[in-house]
Amino acid sequence: MTPEEILQGLYDETLVGNGPRVLELTHEALGLGMEPQSLLFDALIPSLEEVGARFERGDFFVPEMLIAGRAMAGSMEVLRPLLAETGVQTIGTFLMGTVKGDVHDIGKNLVNIMLEGAGFEVIDLGVQVAPEKFVEKIQEHQPDIVGFSAFLTTTMPMFKANMNALQKAGIRDDVIVMVGGAPVTQEYADAVGADGYAPDASATVKRAKELLEQKRALVSA
Repeated sequence: MTPEEILQGLYDETLVGNGPRVLELTHEALGLGMEPQSLLFDALIPSLEEVGARFERGDFFVPEMLIAGRAMAGSMEVLRPLLAETGVQTIGTFLMGTVKGDVHDIGKNLVNIMLEGAGFEVIDLGVQVAPEKFVEKIQEHQPDIVGFSAFLTTTMPMFKANMNALQKAGIRDDVIVMVGGAPVTQEYADAVGADGYAPDASATVKRAKELLEQKRALVSA
């Protein structure tokens, strides 16, 4: 296969979520001496952006997004160390976790894959993350954005508890705070004092980029 055919193949197979073929093509491309960043920026990211666009149009649903995301994640496992070696610039660091009392992570994991595909470095704290752990990890990693995920209405009040913990630790203004999850709304995000909210994974990526650009513009102003 030519490099052009491999890139097209990676795009097409990621779109339909054919994980084994995406992995095969990734290895084939590297065997040909193709650059890891070319695979990422010329095939994988555009494919995931198309997945997001189809989701927004109602042509794709969550299962399609998940299998495409998983297909890309397999390739990223191979590419990540190589990209680190070539010093590919990440656009920002995103620290993510499902709040205390909540063990749901499918949505969070999908968001993580989309963010990583868009060029963010993602630090995933997993599920049942207590406010003090968020504080500790923010201080350790100094992320640009922190994301709180909740799937249950009963765990949504943890957003406020987390915000209070950041405030108390004196780090609230150091990070952009985004919230999300099935029952969460823009109104609720505003009520707890979050900087951003997004209803789904592709919207999260867009919103994260916007918030980061706004913050950087303010800093450099």
